[in-house]
Amino acid sequence: MTVVGHFGLSVRDQALEADVQAGLAAVEEGLIEATKSDVPFITEAAQHLVRAGGKRFRPLLVALAAQFGDPYAPGVVPSGVVVELTHLATLYHDDVMDEADVRRGVASANANWDNSVAVLTGDFLFARASHILADLGPEAVRIQAEAFERLVTGQILETAGPAEGQDPIDHYLEVIGGKTGSLIAVAGRFGAMMSGADERIVSILTQYGERIGVAFQLADDVLDISSETRESGKTPGTDLREGIPTLPVLYVRARAASSEATPEDRELAALLAGDLTDDARHAEALAGLRAHPALEQARRDTVRYAEAAREMLAPLPENAAKAALSGLCEAVVHRAG
Repeated sequence: MTVVGHFGLSVRDQALEADVQAGLAAVEEGLIEATKSDVPFITEAAQHLVRAGGKRFRPLLVALAAQFGDPYAPGVVPSGVVVELTHLATLYHDDVMDEADVRRGVASANANWDNSVAVLTGDFLFARASHILADLGPEAVRIQAEAFERLVTGQILETAGPAEGQDPIDHYLEVIGGKTGSLIAVAGRFGAMMSGADERIVSILTQYGERIGVAFQLADDVLDISSETRESGKTPGTDLREGIPTLPVLYVRARAASSEATPEDRELAALLAGDLTDDARHAEALAGLRAHPALEQARRDTVRYAEAAREMLAPLPENAAKAALSGLCEAVVHRAG
């Protein structure tokens, strides 16, 4: 049993392990090549987050999905590069919107240079992803465009907030389905499609990607509260400090507004609604969330989405790749504790 990739998936099949390792190494080379420019400063900025590492969850899913066809097909590795480049580009933009100082354990691009450089570097990465997509055919371009529209829509919905009368938790799940689930769904779809897998398998792996993508984000929500250190390089409570209402916070608010609210619920909700840039208030809020049932409720939701992803795999043929995809569900739940 060997751990594959930065995400930490355990693979029990040597042939699959070799294929996945080789695929991820080829994607890594592709990312370095795709972020080179004739302008040295652009290369430096574009490779800033590539070289900082990351879980490479999306290319990993591409590699596993490709096992249901020909994993050596020429479009597999480039499609893994496309989804990771797209993801990296969104991180540059997210850090500007969130005014983040740290990403993956290094200074964010906006902190290292400025917001303009970060935004334009993200645009550069989108352009490079589009260039690679053009060689993968019009269907790949269409799929990526639809996913990108969903991703941007999710970001806009997050910025706009829930519509009048809309449940904030339903709104939040819609947001992360767009922001996170859409691109991870594309990873599953591209891997299967580029490998020549039949349409039924492509559909299954697309839906699997959507569900595990939501579970992946919910696990991050839990980690932001519960962990002492963050795999992403962010410190605990980063979303909290930035005023981003993740699922545990939304559950506290819902509980505080209900007829069953306790004084402690209302007190914590009031604390969370205030300024958490102050270190003492931030520490108090973090401690309150860690002790509150809302955190466990968010963990249960993570498990529910991960199980829904696992259930999608049932019709697939029994092989090492199916077992590994099931293992990804376990890995996501494990991250949430």
